[in-house]
Amino acid sequence: MIREEALDWWNEAKHNIRRARKNYEIEEYSVAAFLCHQAAEKALKALYIIKKEKLPPRGHDLVKLGRLLNANEIMNELKILNPHYTRSPNAANTVPSEAYTKEIIMSFSSG
Repeated sequence: MIREEALDWWNEAKHNIRRARKNYEIEEYSVAAFLCHQAAEKALKALYIIKKEKLPPRGHDLVKLGRLLNANEIMNELKILNPHYTRSPNAANTVPSEAYTKEIIMSFSSG
């Protein structure tokens, strides 16, 4: 049962990253950033299920998940990606569809 749930989370993570790439290609950068966060979150939750043999905690905090998994080698990347879980203007302190540019998205990988 646990392995099947982990596989479901993993498959959805792969789906989200494919959608992120498509949105990046059509210059929908805020959607691409959101989907990258979703992919990372779901991949971490799949790993959590495998390592801890129980369901992951609810929430969207990549840093918290990373700490729970002792994922120190990717913590810097999780910190960079962590704020991009929302597309809501009130949570993002701006209008996300207007705030993201190709340059900002590219900076995620060099952060």
